[in-house]
Amino acid sequence: MLKSRTKWNVKQTDSMKAKELAEVLNIAHLTASLLVNRGIETVQDARDFLFNDNMEFHDPFLLKDMDKAVERINKAVQEQQPILIFGDYDADGVSSTTVMMRVLLDLGANVDYYIPNRFTEGYGPNEAAFRKAAEKGTALIITVDTGISALHEADVARELGMDLIITDHHEPGPVLPDAYAIVHPKLEDSKYPFRDLAGVGVAFKLAHALYGAAPEELLEIAAIGTIADLVSLTNENRLIAKKGIEQLRKTQNLGLRALFKLTKTESASINEETVGFMIGPRINAAGRLGSADPAVRLLLSEDPGEAAMLASEIDGLNKERQALVASIAEEAINEVETNFPVEDNHVLVIGKEDWNPGVIGIVASRLVEKYYRPTIVLSFDKEKGVAKGSARSIAGFDLFKNLSASRDILPHFGGHPMAAGMTLKLEDVVELRKRLNKLASEQLTESDLTPVTQVDLEADIKDITLDFLKEMGQLSPYGVDNPKPRVMIKDAGISSMRRIGGNNAHLKITLGNDGASLDGIGFGLGDLHEHISPISSLSVIGELSINEWNNIRKPQIFLQDVAVNSWQLFDIRGLRRTEKLKEMVPEDGTKWILFDEGKEERFLPFAQKSLVKIRSLEEAINTEIDSTNIVLLDLPASGGMLEKLISGKKPARIYVHFHKEDSDFFSTMPTREHFKWFYAFLAKKAPFDLKRHGEELAKYRGWSKETIEFMSQVFFDLDFVKINNGIISLEKSVPKRDLSESKTYQKKQATFTLENDLLYSSFEQLKSWFDQVIQGSVQNEEAITEWI
Repeated sequence: MLKSRTKWNVKQTDSMKAKELAEVLNIAHLTASLLVNRGIETVQDARDFLFNDNMEFHDPFLLKDMDKAVERINKAVQEQQPILIFGDYDADGVSSTTVMMRVLLDLGANVDYYIPNRFTEGYGPNEAAFRKAAEKGTALIITVDTGISALHEADVARELGMDLIITDHHEPGPVLPDAYAIVHPKLEDSKYPFRDLAGVGVAFKLAHALYGAAPEELLEIAAIGTIADLVSLTNENRLIAKKGIEQLRKTQNLGLRALFKLTKTESASINEETVGFMIGPRINAAGRLGSADPAVRLLLSEDPGEAAMLASEIDGLNKERQALVASIAEEAINEVETNFPVEDNHVLVIGKEDWNPGVIGIVASRLVEKYYRPTIVLSFDKEKGVAKGSARSIAGFDLFKNLSASRDILPHFGGHPMAAGMTLKLEDVVELRKRLNKLASEQLTESDLTPVTQVDLEADIKDITLDFLKEMGQLSPYGVDNPKPRVMIKDAGISSMRRIGGNNAHLKITLGNDGASLDGIGFGLGDLHEHISPISSLSVIGELSINEWNNIRKPQIFLQDVAVNSWQLFDIRGLRRTEKLKEMVPEDGTKWILFDEGKEERFLPFAQKSLVKIRSLEEAINTEIDSTNIVLLDLPASGGMLEKLISGKKPARIYVHFHKEDSDFFSTMPTREHFKWFYAFLAKKAPFDLKRHGEELAKYRGWSKETIEFMSQVFFDLDFVKINNGIISLEKSVPKRDLSESKTYQKKQATFTLENDLLYSSFEQLKSWFDQVIQGSVQNEEAITEWI
């Protein structure tokens, strides 16, 4: 067996609904199944989702206070009142700021923007920034991607005579800021048909309302924040992302073009992964390590030279951010292992002085991935006596809801069910850890704390064709609530398997079933090679794609996890350097089986405490091997001993070494004709001196001397002959007897059969032998040869 790294939750498809979609829309059954499993069950919904023929942007004025916001902004534009866009320092905030700046500049407004410094000001609006804005004569502040928690700052704005319009998408608290207008899709009394807009999505809707039509030229910027902020890519977000990606492929934005040139990104290849793994991290890097201004300036730039310089700057910041994340993640893992072991903590709350608060959110994500626990990573500032933190969660534990229960020690926090940010006093960190662990212990079971991989459907290799993969591409862009399809292929044969890449870190494999084949690549899974027997049936999960190489296009699967659901056989019978056994066999869950005590010294150095010596049938029967790896170090004296060890049991893996110093297999096993000739020879020549003439006789017949001695001993066992001091003579009037009655013959035949079955059989024959024994269908039959 090979256990999967996570639990696989394979969705069950309503086959009737899938069949209807497949027939009416003329799509593959797998495509139809994917749609049904995502809740897209009617023909019209499926047609809209795949082709977007009838989908339009919702009326922006369905958002509460939108009319008030538009009226106030238009007044400020007309009267040239100074407007300040107050944004956030992540990719969503930067793109939101960019959208509003482009719109208001286009409308002729007197506008500027401000993004707080993560390190000196922290998240969200702050009083100092508002007072500074008032000193400059600002009449209207518009927040984007922030502000819904700014209760105090709203009062400050009112006190200073500035109007405040809040546009945000983060979870509203029980009390809302006293602002001129709040444009937010998640307000309790909101009538807007879609609640999950990103911050830039809300800014885009405000732009839509100001223009009177959806500004499609801004969709490329809106798509960046929408995809990077990991909001639900359904409904209007899907429309923003899909149309935005189309715009990105032909963008005239100088900043984006400079980024694409720097990263050697081909226009035709741009998709949601380009945004998620190339654009988003670089824009985020600026705000994580310092000021987000370079990122905003990049997206607003109208100078090619400036754009190239800014692209290079934020690319450098991203590389610096990557190194910083790796360093802090290593320290954080050590902190967990040393001080907060996962067996004692349902929620991980860790922190350290000098951890960069700009990257701790990424570190928190790394820890969730490694330990599968809700995690808060904090940066301690001992001078100020505060801790700034970022949190990431798992399914079943609503971060925002659970953090809300500790508002008394969290003066400043906000976020979503799966992610949050916060500031608290250093002295309250222990209390927060205690409270969250108590809540988690009440809400999360052991099953909840086991990583789960959601699998969209089970597929047969024969159905994974180029046509299907092209059709499946219509489900993109992928993201939250519309993830890239993950499929399971169950119990596939292995046509080839090898390790590739630097340090053999990756696994390359070809799966085959019923004449169809599929190539697979598992990045970082190279270590599994030694744990998969080449004749096993392998179950895999992963994402499908098209591999194009040398103008040949083939389906392939990017492996994410693998499993072998039945016992596995590993053939190491030819291994001469026994010290290598330790490298080939897992240390945990393994028993090293030894039948011959005389060989204990040979194997003890690496078997150590896991060595099990079996000297009798009773010991074989009583040795527990269910769900265990066993290594058969040597060949037992009889097949019966081995059968009693494994019959009816459920080992996970069997490693066969079967060390044997001297083999009987290649010595001659006399046949019936051999015995007949030798008996006739003795009838004519006896008494015969075995010591003096045995070797001569063997040479004459082309036998070995051992063969002559063996047949002589068999005849002696059966009372056919007498042997006295090497002289053999026939007994007279002996009744007819069967060769199998000879103990010598039985032992030789049993050893010969045992070695034939176990030591010199093919891999497939050996696997078949073990399968039958495990299933209890083999009986230990010693071969019987009829006497003359």
